Amino acid sequence: MEWLVFIVLFGTFFIFLGLGVPISFAIGVSSLLTILLALPFDAAISVISQKMASGLDSFSLLAIPFFILAGNIMNQGGIAMRLIDFAKVIGGRLPGSLAHVNILANMMFGSISGSAVASAAAVGGTMAPLQRKEGYDPAYSAAVNITSCPTGLLIPPSNTFIVYSLISGGTSIGALFLGGYIPGIIMGVSLMIVAGIMARKHNYPVSPKPAFQEVIKKTLQAIPSLGLIIVIIGGIIGGIFTATEASAIAVVYTLLLAVVFYREVKISQLPKIVLESVMTTSIVLLLIGASMGMSWAMANADIPYMISDALLAVSDNPIVILLLINIILLVIGVFMDMTPALLIFTPIFLPIAMDLGMDPVHFGIMMTFNLCIGICTPPVGSALFVGCSVGNVKIDKVIKPLLPFYAVLVLALMLVTYLPEITLILPQVFLGYR
Repeated sequence: MEWLVFIVLFGTFFIFLGLGVPISFAIGVSSLLTILLALPFDAAISVISQKMASGLDSFSLLAIPFFILAGNIMNQGGIAMRLIDFAKVIGGRLPGSLAHVNILANMMFGSISGSAVASAAAVGGTMAPLQRKEGYDPAYSAAVNITSCPTGLLIPPSNTFIVYSLISGGTSIGALFLGGYIPGIIMGVSLMIVAGIMARKHNYPVSPKPAFQEVIKKTLQAIPSLGLIIVIIGGIIGGIFTATEASAIAVVYTLLLAVVFYREVKISQLPKIVLESVMTTSIVLLLIGASMGMSWAMANADIPYMISDALLAVSDNPIVILLLINIILLVIGVFMDMTPALLIFTPIFLPIAMDLGMDPVHFGIMMTFNLCIGICTPPVGSALFVGCSVGNVKIDKVIKPLLPFYAVLVLALMLVTYLPEITLILPQVFLGYR
């Protein structure tokens, strides 16, 4: 019976995905069909409705619409160009400097906007013509942009960590935010190492040294944008506000920055920005609600225990088990976007990881890092499609330049997986997390 439930749940889910059914509906319908194996129709409808509603009844989830709104305001507020100029100040003298600028700008803009796709479009759309003019291979430039845009999903504030906190049973959002900094920086630096090697191999140019006055000007222009991160993280560390309250502060801050300080957003544009944020929020929350129904269906059928027993039958060595989990997640990331993968597979793998003695914050960062690689890979990687579109290159042309970046990202993932101190040191120092 348990294996029948497993086959019905995941079999129908992947069939619906293959037919092009929106993922929220694929999750909801496959969960309902699974529950029907154990309950009559009216009871099954009642259960899945209750689980979807109760899954959205969380104060922490209020942070998602606010961070989405803040990110959309930032996207319209002229932030990307200022951060690119600041990135030129930091990485402009490195070999193949424009590639390093692209990576640094994605790290900063992605963390502020909270969206890898927005970062790939805003930063990549600006950098691609500059790199083409300097003689960079367009496919290589696209590869740099595609693999670096997810770094901002690890560097807070990140909606991904809020979703993980909810699905994992209330893992500290503040600890997740702080825990993402060093892995996010490692992700970016590892890409810069590959970019440096490729620059020397292909003789890509170094940007001219900027004047001191220009350095000061570009830095001062970027500080207000970067101040959002300082305000949010500083407030959480100082106990001034919670992560959810920080999201509301982020909206106020970005409004003042975009409308009053930079004057890039007009009051008349705000209704459109709010409407776009509402639509995005609706999609995310429907996905979360449907996934809560699937989580209950899996728990009711003891599917997490089945998978746990199957993994432990292979080996009881934590190193091997974590390697298997990472391999499974990398494969899942190839076929599924980050949020649904996080919602579906956290309840399956987190109990296994905790049985091995792994901290839930460490596991959340590892899983997010892993799935960040997935959004850069074909066939469904959202960052891959956007990066190729703004870089004006075909997907088949960009695969080969992507391979060395994939390799170094997997190596960085292994580092984060097997050295928990990388993730936990900042939460321990600043929040006393244990």
